[in-house]
Amino acid sequence: MSFGRNPHVAKAEAAEQKAHDARDSSAWEQGWLEAGRMWERAADRETDPKRRAAYMEKCEAARVHASEPHLPS
Repeated sequence: MSFGRNPHVAKAEAAEQKAHDARDSSAWEQGWLEAGRMWERAADRETDPKRRAAYMEKCEAARVHASEPHLPS
C-alpha cells in the first residue's frame, strides 16, 4: 500500500464485489451494508471535498441496494 492513499476505498470496492457475487439475500444485504460502512469511513478520512461527496453518494447508494430485494442470477 502506498502512503497517502485511502485504504477504505479498496475495502468498499471489495465489499461491493462480494455483494454482487452473493447467492442469497442475506449475503447480498450484508455485503451492501458493509460496502456502505466502508464508503462512509472513506469519506470520513478524505480531505478533498469532491471525493468526500462522491464517497458519501456511494455510501447512500450501497445502503439503498441493501434494502432492495435480491434476485439470484
